[in-house]
Amino acid sequence: MKEIITSKHRWNEGAIAGLALGGFTIVMMVLSQLASLIKGGVAVAAIGSIFGLLVWAAKLAGCIWLMRFFMLRLVAKYDQVTNQDTRRFGVVVALLSSVLVAAFTMALMAFVTPDAFQEAMSTAMSQYGGSMDLNTQNALDALSSKMPVITFFVMFIYCWLFGIIVSAILSRNIPSNNPFANDTDD
Repeated sequence: MKEIITSKHRWNEGAIAGLALGGFTIVMMVLSQLASLIKGGVAVAAIGSIFGLLVWAAKLAGCIWLMRFFMLRLVAKYDQVTNQDTRRFGVVVALLSSVLVAAFTMALMAFVTPDAFQEAMSTAMSQYGGSMDLNTQNALDALSSKMPVITFFVMFIYCWLFGIIVSAILSRNIPSNNPFANDTDD
């Protein structure tokens, strides 16, 4: 006989699943970054763009598949798991993996590739700086120093909302419910 699921079980299983989902997402982000570094002629750039698109599609499909896999594993491991339990589990997984992904993105922006961000900001300022007043330029300069923290919160919210939506959609059928089953014990 399997254990009955509790909140503690949901958080313990969610931590493991969140680490796996966050790790998978980070690996796919690194592959996407490597695909963007492919330089060359038109054919090489097209191959790099196609590879980047394939990595993005694999990341999207892989995240959904992993969420479904961990939800099914939760149902198989514990007894009396309801659709609400799997939805709550998915929210926990999304929360923990989004913290991991957002921290990686912030670290990437702040420590690994800060020059690329500063170069992009200076290019934008040189192109659009003439149409901005001095206050707007000063605000953008102040914003650029806070960009890693802003990126952390934006990525966290984006990933968590995406995970909540995916878990809400997947949990409707995990575990599968039979409306014609006789639940009464005679």
